Amino acid sequence: MSSSSVAPRGPSRGEAWFCTTGLPSDVVFEVQDMSFHLHKFPLMSKSRKISRILTEQEEERPARQRRRSRSDGDNADDEAADAPAETEIVEAEEEEEEGNEQQQQQVRMDDGNSYRITFPDFPGGPGTFEAAAKFCYGVRLDLTPWNVAPLRCAAEYLEMTEEHAEDNLAGRAEAYLSQSVLRHPGEAARALKSCEDLLPHAEELGIVDRCVEAIAARSSSSSSSRAWVDDLAVLGLGMYKRVMAAMAAREDARATEAVESCLVSYARATLPGLSRSMRWRRASAPVSSEVEQRDLLEGVVASLPPDKCSGRVVTAKFLFALLRTAHILRASDEARAALERKAATQLEQATLEDVLIPSFSGAAETLYDVDCVERIVRHFLSDEDEASSSAAAITEEEVAARRTTASRPSAVTMVQVGKLVDNYLAEVASDANLKPAKFCELALALPDHARIYDDGVYRAVDVYLKAHPRLTAEERDRVCGVVDCRKLTVEACTHAAQNERLPLRAVLQVLFFEQLQLRRAIAGTLLASTTGAPHQQRAPALRHAAGPSETWRTAAVQESQVLRVDMDGMRSRVQGLERECSSMRRAIKKIDGRDDAAAGSSPGSADAGAAASSWRSRYGCKFSTQVCDSQARDAVVSRASRMGMSP
Repeated sequence: MSSSSVAPRGPSRGEAWFCTTGLPSDVVFEVQDMSFHLHKFPLMSKSRKISRILTEQEEERPARQRRRSRSDGDNADDEAADAPAETEIVEAEEEEEEGNEQQQQQVRMDDGNSYRITFPDFPGGPGTFEAAAKFCYGVRLDLTPWNVAPLRCAAEYLEMTEEHAEDNLAGRAEAYLSQSVLRHPGEAARALKSCEDLLPHAEELGIVDRCVEAIAARSSSSSSSRAWVDDLAVLGLGMYKRVMAAMAAREDARATEAVESCLVSYARATLPGLSRSMRWRRASAPVSSEVEQRDLLEGVVASLPPDKCSGRVVTAKFLFALLRTAHILRASDEARAALERKAATQLEQATLEDVLIPSFSGAAETLYDVDCVERIVRHFLSDEDEASSSAAAITEEEVAARRTTASRPSAVTMVQVGKLVDNYLAEVASDANLKPAKFCELALALPDHARIYDDGVYRAVDVYLKAHPRLTAEERDRVCGVVDCRKLTVEACTHAAQNERLPLRAVLQVLFFEQLQLRRAIAGTLLASTTGAPHQQRAPALRHAAGPSETWRTAAVQESQVLRVDMDGMRSRVQGLERECSSMRRAIKKIDGRDDAAAGSSPGSADAGAAASSWRSRYGCKFSTQVCDSQARDAVVSRASRMGMSP
């Protein structure tokens, strides 16, 4: 058997396919725009439908030929007399032929030896009919997941069943479908894709339902490889939704993860603008129109799990990519709102690149969609509030049990979101069209405990003031008001104190709180150093009172330790000097006592006083002996004596 392309012949309007067996063809089948010149006996042996049609035509063929030969043998003399009767016969024959064509698939005779049968709605088209015809001629037929469903529908259409002939096409296709295709989800996905062009025949035979159920059943199997999830990307949106619904109906953790894997793979394969790098899109995947892509995206969004995703497969990067694509394709408001709520559940995992969503709306003036990010942050905070309110309804015992596992991750999550928002503000602050009110709304959307330090938001404010030099004094004060000067580190305070773009009030606040932090740090360190061991437990609280900056507290502690060492050394030197002064004072007293005794015994007391004065001048003792006393009273007396006052 062979096929060849020839010029149209007769009523056919396309290519012709000939069976080269050495015998002339006696039946022509028209399938869409293809003509098949075949032999009736091989096809009648396998197809009950073809056998029935040709048998009925064989039975009616001799009577039709006799009527035609009788009408051709009439002479011209009898034409006038027999005209009414012949007209009635011809009309009756025409009506009979029209009825037979409608009932018997438009069977016509090309000549006296061949028939023409038309199959306008043959499942699978000319390619499937060719494979079925080759099977009738005994040619080896290779079944695959792509052709088994079309051949099964063709066998049902042509009635090629086991009741008509043994080992027929319907039995072979059914066996291959059950034993090979439906046992593997990837092959079932390919067969399901081929069913999209076979409706409603594949639906009536139950092939679609069996393929969908096979994929859903194998998706939750632990032994099944997840390589088949990429095969679902070939499905159309309708079939894809049916598969997702069947998988979601199975309440199984593995099935839920399989649904997420299928969603990610399907979206990356069908939506060209989903990935900025375009690495995930298959080169063989056709590019759909904008309307089709919008329908596909909305279908993916509708198939997302209603609860929070696991985060392992449907990541924050994937959700924000869907949201960015939804803005590009101008998806419905419902789809975008659903994506914003989904993205808010994993906002702590997002990066700065993820949240930089360009603004595609004509009404927006900014480069990035700041309103969208603000809505996502609001959704995140509302989810946190709901979690807090639900936790408040739990008993005290349960709260105490969950305190170590629930509150700490929530605090960490809030801090991560705070850093992300600060980085986003610093990125969009350079946009000249960003209004001060919008900047402040996003900066103040987070609570105070979301930021341990305000260095990030201060950097965003500095960038905003630099990019908007024409702000009024009121707007400048409002923008600077989003920074809490009490939560700035030493580096940020140093920069802010020298920043000429900040208002004078903001600079004064920074200097004031910097001095306040310094005083608290020194006071806390000195108090901690002077307290004994029983009071060491208060040191952490005092260090915490020094300020929120851990770096500043460490530096202050180190400086105070150095100061304490210097004070201890100075105290030791002062004590040594006091001991030396005391020794000198005792020696001078002894000398003065001897001189007084000598003066009292000798008659010339004036000479004795002169000798004592010469001794003081010789040893350089021009000060009073009381100056070496470290007491306050002696010091006052000494200062008075040096100023020429009497002690």
